[in-house]
Amino acid sequence: MSRIRFLAVVLAVVVCGSASASKIDVSRAKVVVLNPQKKIEANAADMVRDEVEKRTRIGLDVVSEMPGADEVVILIGTGPELAEKSYRPAAGSEVPAKADGYAVWVDTSKRKAPTICAAGHDDRGTLFAAGRLLRLLEMGRDKVRIDSDIKVATAPKYALRGHQLGYRPKTNSYDAWTLAMWEQYYRDMVVFGMNAIELIPPKSDDDDDSPHLPKRKIEMMVDMSQLADDYGLEVWIWWPAIDGDYSDPKVVESGLQDRDEVLKQLPRVDVVFVPGGDPGKTHPKILLPFMEKHKQVLNRYHPKAQIWVSPQGFDRGGSRQGWLRAFFDILQTEEPKWLDGIVFGPQVETTLANLRKEVPGRYPIRRYPDITHCRGSQYEVPDWDPACRSTIGREPVNPRPVAYTKIFRDLQQYAIGFITYSEGCNDDFNKVLWSCLGWDPDMKTEDIAVEYSRYFISPRYAQKFAQGLFGLERNWAGPLKDNDGVYETLKLFQEMEKNATPQEKLNWRFQQGLYRAYYDAYVKARLHYETELEQQAKDVLKTAGDIGSLAAMAKAEDILDKAVTQRVRPEWRARAFEMAEALYQSIRMQLSVEKYQAIRTNRGANLDEIDKPLNDREDLEEDFQRIRKLSSEKEQLDAIAALLR
Repeated sequence: MSRIRFLAVVLAVVVCGSASASKIDVSRAKVVVLNPQKKIEANAADMVRDEVEKRTRIGLDVVSEMPGADEVVILIGTGPELAEKSYRPAAGSEVPAKADGYAVWVDTSKRKAPTICAAGHDDRGTLFAAGRLLRLLEMGRDKVRIDSDIKVATAPKYALRGHQLGYRPKTNSYDAWTLAMWEQYYRDMVVFGMNAIELIPPKSDDDDDSPHLPKRKIEMMVDMSQLADDYGLEVWIWWPAIDGDYSDPKVVESGLQDRDEVLKQLPRVDVVFVPGGDPGKTHPKILLPFMEKHKQVLNRYHPKAQIWVSPQGFDRGGSRQGWLRAFFDILQTEEPKWLDGIVFGPQVETTLANLRKEVPGRYPIRRYPDITHCRGSQYEVPDWDPACRSTIGREPVNPRPVAYTKIFRDLQQYAIGFITYSEGCNDDFNKVLWSCLGWDPDMKTEDIAVEYSRYFISPRYAQKFAQGLFGLERNWAGPLKDNDGVYETLKLFQEMEKNATPQEKLNWRFQQGLYRAYYDAYVKARLHYETELEQQAKDVLKTAGDIGSLAAMAKAEDILDKAVTQRVRPEWRARAFEMAEALYQSIRMQLSVEKYQAIRTNRGANLDEIDKPLNDREDLEEDFQRIRKLSSEKEQLDAIAALLR
């Protein structure tokens, strides 16, 4: 059975750190990898060592042989490998016999010192066991401990839990990442259960180059494919059909040659996903035969690789009406054997429930949820205040714990899993949320936020930063002028900022929270201020009959211009600019077109919109220019009166 189609079930027994549990000092532990010849196991051990050292300054030794009986050991391997050494979990907490499953426990029966066991059902399960161990460790400066009674045995409910990681100019950070940064991000996501990545081919709806790219696109694609294989992660490719008119044999031949050139260079490919649209505009009767040929090229170099399609864009716009029905008819009457699965994502003009009903059962469905955009997207922020919508924009730092938990749970039963749609690290928390829910849909959202904060920010900020994530989501709820929670969220982040260590202040995830908190609070303050300035200006205009039209307009302009000449809360604005610079330095976020050469303002460069007027200042000043050209005082006064109606 294909691992893509395999649907695991949740099997979990967790007993974590009871109040009476003793603590095991892990600061001098040896990390024993039972089979260092296995690349995934070796990487799992290295990941534990490296991530512990980053957080504690403690360097654990990685070895392949058991040390003396009086040394604490972290034992990493598959369940059978540990069993060969007589290490088995207690009854009731065995390693689940499911793909990616694992168990973590402490054994005190065989050696004088404790043995911390991280065992996977398979090689990749071993990687996830190591990741869960990292989440269980208590790490601080020169300190690492674990509860002595830890027992975890779990397997994921959904077999596919991935994220699109597109190295391309359109993203607001990814295009500047080095391979070392990608490896760190792979690890970060693996710790929370990611098992697949989705790449973008060199030819897509992007520019050919970016000033940020450290490598050519094909070179990084090859490296990212190899890196994924080193960690046992599935490699998908989002590959739009944009070569031209596929009814033309020459276009087909050229498109297949391009794909051949890329595919033969990639170390690993598991699936190619062809979106039906955005970009692309090919009728399914023409698109599917091209995809069949595409699969032949794919299997030339990757014999077991699959090909999936989405009906994205079908029936969208007058010229595409009837395409969705034609697509369903092909699947239902022909059931092409070469096709392996269907994808539900943005611009699919039907519900996921109906898609599952129309698509024959032989084809699994994968979700492609947009977790990165807040407007003009699949899951927009509902009833978003125009002040936020027009400034922070489409691709902001956007933790949405409550909204995305509901979206995940409402539709989970129709698909085998997901690979999220992401265009940068602005949606970082959302990735972790989806990964955790893909593993255990019943995991509490609050617990996910706390674990995220504890692992990535600091154990001492586990609760507060988690509260901040929820606060940032609530900042966008309802009318901004009435939402005083925006200021409370800022106070929470300012308190953490005041007490943060230098290392925490350099943490890009911490910087993202600060950036959003200052940005939101500044916009709210401006909304109040500029609304009042506009009212003051209009009050002056009402006196035009007494002081004259030109004098009234001049005074009104001076009042309106205070939005720039006498800014409200300039210290909040300044701090947002400082955080933007910090984020460019730390994670290459491009929050400005001018400063950081972002591709466009609506591609995450919201620093450029932070001063966007929140009243009618620009329109009024244009009106004033027009009115001044009128030939008489009476005409000017009548025009001013019209503005005030």
